[in-house]
Amino acid sequence: MMDDWTNDRTYTWLMSTNTQNQTTIDPAATLDTRFKEAIHAAVPDLPQSQIQTHITASRQPKFGDFQSNCAMPIAKRFKMQPRELAAKIIEHLDVSGVAEPITDANIAGPGFINVTLLPDAISESLGAMDNKQLGIVVPDSPPTVVVDVCGVNLAKQMHVGHLRSTVIGDAIARLYERMGYKVIRQSHVGDWGLPIAMVVEQLITIEDAGEDLSSLTLSELNSMYKKVQAACKAETKALELIQRVGGHAKAEIELNERIADANASLEKAKSRLVALQSGDERSVQVWQRIYDITMNACLSTCKRLHTKITDEHSAGESTYRDELAPLVQDLIDRKIAIEDEGALVVQCDGIKEPTIIRKRDGGFLYATTDLAAIKRRVSKLGGDIVVYCVDSRQSLHFKQVFAAAHKAGYDKTQAGNDATLVHAMFGTVLGDDNKPLKSRSGENLNLTDLLDEAVARASATVAEKNPDMSESDRADISEAVAMAAVKYADLSTERIKDYVMNFDRMLAFEGDTGPYLLYAVVRIRSIFRKANELNIDLSNIESAPFNLNEPSEKALALMLLRYPSLIKNAGQSCEPNRLCSFVYDLASAYSAFFDKCPVLKNNDEQVRASRLRLCDLTGRVLTDALDTLGIPTVERM
Repeated sequence: MMDDWTNDRTYTWLMSTNTQNQTTIDPAATLDTRFKEAIHAAVPDLPQSQIQTHITASRQPKFGDFQSNCAMPIAKRFKMQPRELAAKIIEHLDVSGVAEPITDANIAGPGFINVTLLPDAISESLGAMDNKQLGIVVPDSPPTVVVDVCGVNLAKQMHVGHLRSTVIGDAIARLYERMGYKVIRQSHVGDWGLPIAMVVEQLITIEDAGEDLSSLTLSELNSMYKKVQAACKAETKALELIQRVGGHAKAEIELNERIADANASLEKAKSRLVALQSGDERSVQVWQRIYDITMNACLSTCKRLHTKITDEHSAGESTYRDELAPLVQDLIDRKIAIEDEGALVVQCDGIKEPTIIRKRDGGFLYATTDLAAIKRRVSKLGGDIVVYCVDSRQSLHFKQVFAAAHKAGYDKTQAGNDATLVHAMFGTVLGDDNKPLKSRSGENLNLTDLLDEAVARASATVAEKNPDMSESDRADISEAVAMAAVKYADLSTERIKDYVMNFDRMLAFEGDTGPYLLYAVVRIRSIFRKANELNIDLSNIESAPFNLNEPSEKALALMLLRYPSLIKNAGQSCEPNRLCSFVYDLASAYSAFFDKCPVLKNNDEQVRASRLRLCDLTGRVLTDALDTLGIPTVERM
């Protein structure tokens, strides 16, 4: 489900572009269409838009592969008997070519309709899916999606909160790319304003004092950022308290001196901001150095996390500085922005709090920049869908900005449609105490430190399981296992929810974890290595018919056939956790198949070829799904 503010008409159009010329591979999707037709024929008074088939995989395979309880809610609504309605529905139900004929014997309990698929239909669907695209058909006219990701601030290190905006944002972008959409990533870098000017002023002061800053690191910049913030913060509340309740005269004098120093530092920073905004050469050079140090470290971490976020995707607040004043003037001229106690605001229907776009002192706000960003991303970049992967605390902010952008018409696409604006919000990473994860000093945990800890723990586990592995191989595998563990733990959680970062659990090689999924891929790849060692002919695998005689073979096949629909649903809802659930279920289905259906040891060449093809298709789907999540795979573990 899309979060927050969307335009229903536009969203319907966008989603229809993904179904053009699409061949249905998932039997559940085919049954859904057939059941809808039958329900409409049986209950013509029920609007087609309100028909729900409620088709799910059967929990008891002996009764069938799928079941539908569609008759029960409809019967309740129209005051009918569920079993009688179910019988009426199956009179109109055509499942030819897909499932065994459905009769009254298929109606169970209060009105469940059980469906058993035809073995040939499953095999044919698998064959249709077994291609380079794995059954995913891209739209003829793909929409353009702009995804807001990462969003770091200059002179500050990435912390654990950036993990979610980075990996979730990149996974959402990858899902849209896998659907065949045109995707543009945008990292909204906080690189402008008074806080950055404070750091620029401090660096210039230090350099003028003769100190060499040629080897300045981001860690040093981060410490400097905190110091200058504190240095420019006047302790006026403490002074007010002393003046109100009384205190030592010397303490008051010292406090006044510190306030004077803070105010002086603040005034210097404001002057430096003016110089920076005016293009002063020295100020710009120092700002550029801060930018390069910050972004080099940020992009290095993004690469380490196997994201596709690069320098070309950086769109800092500084790039909007020349667009803000004209934007505000446009809103004034069209009477969209009005004055309220000296500030300029946009009042939108349905939202109590107005969107402030200019303060009383003439300064612009985050909302102003975000409005400019929406306008650029829709009108210049061509975004039909604009997704913001930002934490849930910004929910009200994006409701206001989206509504203001719509009122101003800044969300109008090049084709004249209203773009779909989405706040793909996420929860918080917690520690074992169920509080936001912090470092030992109580600050936001440095993301690099978190990743290093994961690698160290993964390396110990890999060394324990493979003591003879070379140091270089162990290093490569440990890095991949750690990144898979961290990313899967984050992505597999429903993004709106908080989750606890537990290294022992997420690095486990069993259960619903990243390492377990990597091991599933390795198991499949090892089968083909062993087949080559045994000189088994693999040349006919691609054309081998699927013989799905065993229950675990059939269960694995049905799981594979869910993939194309699952990619579309996960992408449209901006929910990578759906894909994570599928990957784990697929790996589990493969494990059950592998345990019960001998592959290389099977002496029947046709059965062996069928199972090898099933292994190959499973391996490619697993690898493709993990790649769509941005999770690296390995050849050996």
